Amino acid sequence: MGKLISLDEDRWRHVLEHPEMKNQLDRIKETVVNLDEVRESIHDPSVLLFYKLCEKTPVTEKYLLVVIKTVNREGFIVTAFFTDRVKKGGVVWKKKL
Repeated sequence: MGKLISLDEDRWRHVLEHPEMKNQLDRIKETVVNLDEVRESIHDPSVLLFYKLCEKTPVTEKYLLVVIKTVNREGFIVTAFFTDRVKKGGVVWKKKL
């Protein structure tokens, strides 16, 4: 998407409040780089929702959702967690099958 994406320690601690996200930093990176779909948040157009379907997770087959707030040409990860479905919001980009 042409943006520098960062994850600071405070946000990483927040991500780890989801116990299933322990040891998932590489998956978060993979989701940002090799994602399946990006949607715009219905609550804030400067927030993008990055999704990647993960067949094996600590919980079952789920999407990994990485929530990224964008400002100018940069973005920062707000949170990340596993979810059963893709949330509502306009499709920004989708991987071609």
